[in-house]
Amino acid sequence: MAEPLISETGLKDNRILKMIFAVSGIMTTLVIYGILQEKIMRVPYGVNKEYFRYSLFLVFCNRLTTSAVSAGTLLASKKALDPVAPVYKYCLISVSNILTTTCQYEALKYVSFPVQTLAKCAKMIPVMIWGTFIMQKRYKGFDYFWALLVTLGCSIFILFPAGSELSPYSRGRENTVWGVSLMVGYLGFDGFTSTFQDKLFKGYNMEIHNQIFYTTLCSCVLSLTGLILEGHLLLAVDFVYRHHDCIFDIALLSTVATISQFFISYTIRTFGALTFATVMTTRQLVSIVLSCVWFAHPLSWEQWIGAVIVFGSLYARSFLKKSSEKPPPSDHPMENMHNGARSPVKASGPVRGYS
Repeated sequence: MAEPLISETGLKDNRILKMIFAVSGIMTTLVIYGILQEKIMRVPYGVNKEYFRYSLFLVFCNRLTTSAVSAGTLLASKKALDPVAPVYKYCLISVSNILTTTCQYEALKYVSFPVQTLAKCAKMIPVMIWGTFIMQKRYKGFDYFWALLVTLGCSIFILFPAGSELSPYSRGRENTVWGVSLMVGYLGFDGFTSTFQDKLFKGYNMEIHNQIFYTTLCSCVLSLTGLILEGHLLLAVDFVYRHHDCIFDIALLSTVATISQFFISYTIRTFGALTFATVMTTRQLVSIVLSCVWFAHPLSWEQWIGAVIVFGSLYARSFLKKSSEKPPPSDHPMENMHNGARSPVKASGPVRGYS
């Protein structure tokens, strides 16, 4: 009788270690990613206080790094590089993903990082809208309730800001209306990207690294083309050539963004999408607190109330959903033991990064 107990304890300890590994990986990479993107877009470089203005160049560098690493992963695992779905479908994800990330970076020119990060929590509504149209999904009344509650908290946070002039890293041209418009674009494009990724995963039995490779490869080509057509490629190269610390920031941003993709994939496949959502909510909260401390962003009391509404709603929704999905206990002790160490849940939804 002692042997099963030791085996169960070992499985639990192993699962705890995996959880620590996954959570620490996601939190570290994405929190660093959030701080770096705010530093690059909002903190001036050099003695002349020049601002980096080429969002598409950041997209190109991020996607180039991720596509190279995903290709190496496929080759190392001896998996085929052939596309599973028609190439134009990868391109659709790439276009919406480029627009998503560009809106995200551009918004930082007009709103603070805490405002941008909290606004991302409202992505449930566009995801539900796109899910209804693309996947013909039907949502319950409580799903709409939580989505509206989170949106209410985000609206309070955005509409009642503290004085931006109190922050030493204010760019001097804060424009909440234009910044919110860019965030609405971000939410709409991001909702489409996630939903269409989900459709490809379910429709083509697609391996995660295959989709990452072709999506990011298309994004490289499209973002490079956009840079050339805008005439920003040489300007961006000249900027990073004159500001070597900017090169380091961009290289580190691309590296942590790529590493986060693999931690996200590992977490969803090992612990399920619900655990991943809770981890991401915690990451957003930590990112906001660190941004407020690091970049001296003041928060009004209304914004604190909005933040409590948003994160309280997200955590409540996660825990209520988790409790409702628990399997009924069995009377058989051996079956209870196996239920406690059941095999990992494989997520059917998309793996999202860069958020």
